[in-house]
Amino acid sequence: MIVYGTSVSPYVRKVLVSLFEKDVAFDHKPVPFHADDPGFQAASPLGKIPALDDDGFLLADSSAILHYIEAKHPSPVLIPTEAKARGRAVWFDKYGDTELFPVLIVPFVERFLKPRLMKQEGDEAKAQATINEKFPPLLDYIEAQIEGDYLVGGAFSIADIAVATNFHNLRLANFEVDGGRWPKLAAWVAKTLDRPSFVKAIAAAKN
Repeated sequence: MIVYGTSVSPYVRKVLVSLFEKDVAFDHKPVPFHADDPGFQAASPLGKIPALDDDGFLLADSSAILHYIEAKHPSPVLIPTEAKARGRAVWFDKYGDTELFPVLIVPFVERFLKPRLMKQEGDEAKAQATINEKFPPLLDYIEAQIEGDYLVGGAFSIADIAVATNFHNLRLANFEVDGGRWPKLAAWVAKTLDRPSFVKAIAAAKN
């Protein structure tokens, strides 16, 4: 099994965390978007990351890959089987991908990608305005949803993976959750990102 994509991407990190949780052997090729690698191009026709090649079975999109991995390697369970828990887990997967990421990408680009990787000056005013104006309602919602160690069903799942992966990118953008304003969220983020699977996935960015 080959996973294509740099784990600086929260979407790639979702897949890596899932594989580490399930102790599935794989090769990681940390390519960027639209890389020239022919294997990546075959697996990702749109040039997006992550992409997967599992013995000739090609698949792109982080959520599609997570569902494939879950079906092929069902233990430990990361997509709940109980109806309500599964529905909420799928919802949080979407929330991380389509609600959190489009907002966090602004400070991530301005504070990390531009100065660190693109060698350009970032727009700090734009980054801070996004944090001040758009972050609070998103974080308020997650704070209200946390009732224990995990987001759904009393167990670690794709819900935790898909939401928490975004907060590592926020750390790279020098943003930490205010524990005074969002105490449950701050504690959940710290505990989740400290899981061995996340630590390994984050380290994969250096490969």
